[in-house]
Amino acid sequence: MTPLSLQQLEAELQQLDGWTIENSKLHREFKFASFVEAFGFMSSMALLSEANGHHPEWFNVYNRVTVDLTTHDAGGITQKDIDWAKNANKFI
Repeated sequence: MTPLSLQQLEAELQQLDGWTIENSKLHREFKFASFVEAFGFMSSMALLSEANGHHPEWFNVYNRVTVDLTTHDAGGITQKDIDWAKNANKFI
């Protein structure tokens, strides 16, 4: 797996509501109505992450989940990260 080019990233970001690039990682903060909803999101995405062998860097405080994605083995943002972000957006 190779990192996406800047042009590829820009094209993908056009289709990824709420996602930006921060510190060379795909970044988004999700906000939910409650801690239970935030934790439910994380639980659902954890199962998907494990099934795909691709795990996020994430942080939870009450009703917020902050996610940063990069493919460490490839040294940048890859299609795996884009796919994870697209799936995450389906849960909100």
